[in-house]
Amino acid sequence: MQPTAPLLRRLRRLALTTKQVNGAYYKGTGSGSMGRHTKHGGYIIDYKKVRTYVVPTDLKDFKLTPFVTKTMEPLKGLFEGDPKGGLSGERYLDRWKRENGMD
Repeated sequence: MQPTAPLLRRLRRLALTTKQVNGAYYKGTGSGSMGRHTKHGGYIIDYKKVRTYVVPTDLKDFKLTPFVTKTMEPLKGLFEGDPKGGLSGERYLDRWKRENGMD
């Protein structure tokens, strides 16, 4: 059974997958290599390959604005009486029991 001609045209426009081509095709993730692996299982970063982004210094009169407002103050959680703060396992279990009931 063959797909119809309009369906074949639509399939050709889609991106290739590794199942549609021979074994030498490797799609990857687009992240690129930033170093090399050692024979002992480690990884050595080559800083010539690391991407760096330079921010301009004079952004006061810049016309484009960021997606997040610059005037928002950081929110802080209220963890009074808990010495571990928000990372407490007891606090997590208590909240889980409140929201999901007892099992």
